Amino acid sequence: MPPYRGLVLTSLLAGLGLGLSLIVAIGAQNAFVLRQGLRREHVAVIVAICALSDALLIVLGVAGLGAIIERADILMVTVRIAGAAFLTWYGWRSARRALRPGSLATEPEGSPPLSRRAAVLTVLSLTWLNPHVYLDTMVLLGSVGASHQGRRWWFAAGAVLASALWFSALGFGSRRLRPVFASPASWRVLDLLIAILMIAIALGLLRGI
Repeated sequence: MPPYRGLVLTSLLAGLGLGLSLIVAIGAQNAFVLRQGLRREHVAVIVAICALSDALLIVLGVAGLGAIIERADILMVTVRIAGAAFLTWYGWRSARRALRPGSLATEPEGSPPLSRRAAVLTVLSLTWLNPHVYLDTMVLLGSVGASHQGRRWWFAAGAVLASALWFSALGFGSRRLRPVFASPASWRVLDLLIAILMIAIALGLLRGI
């Protein structure tokens, strides 16, 4: 393999590896994708929004905008407060579902399906009101990508690919777990865990102000 091609592959794989290590971590966005994947509701739209949002943020970060965001203290504080408020509300909804046995059946006569509009607004909020997404994609991936100099866009391509692969696997692959969630009790446990996760993240955001 010619030296330049080897360096390009190295940058591509570096972006793929670092991207996966950041995206795979359990978070509010992943929890929502998993839940909607299990319910088979608007999965393609949700996966597309998550992957495209990450792609945009990664490109902006590698282009140099991450350094500006890192110094925008007022912006980050505003995002933290808005994100904490939204996550608290979402966690409360999940806790309410977990505590109401009759609302968790997976059949149509159970809890009503989430509308496409509601699903889109929720995933956009979980993505763009999360300050960690800016720190991970724009600041961290952007700064590491810059170190690859002339091959930084190959690094960015690897990170974008990692995001697309992960969200596709999580959204569409979660269907294989559907037998585990055949009973309302399993959904109650999942929603309770999601509620705890959302509240914990919200508190973490407020502590960082």
